Amino acid sequence: MPLETVPWDIVDSLDTPERVALYLEAVLEEGDPALLAAALGDVARAQGMTQIAKETGLSRETLYRTLSDKGNPQLATLMAVLKSLGLKLTVAPVTGAA
Repeated sequence: MPLETVPWDIVDSLDTPERVALYLEAVLEEGDPALLAAALGDVARAQGMTQIAKETGLSRETLYRTLSDKGNPQLATLMAVLKSLGLKLTVAPVTGAA
């Protein structure tokens, strides 16, 4: 009997602010800008891309393109998206750094 699988999308799991924060924290630890852009796209899709577009003043198409693994959002875009998601960017020292 063949194994049956179901499609899985991270968007379905990003249903609380805590899960969103943990997801983005894990992505930030990887240090990959493309992964961060794609993860922000995941969060924006979970929250509703149309709503994010309205709140940021950017088009849905621009957001989909910018918040993809091939996207490279400008800092202003990143900050606008984070604000619309109810999140903020913080900085912490790297453990063991001089």
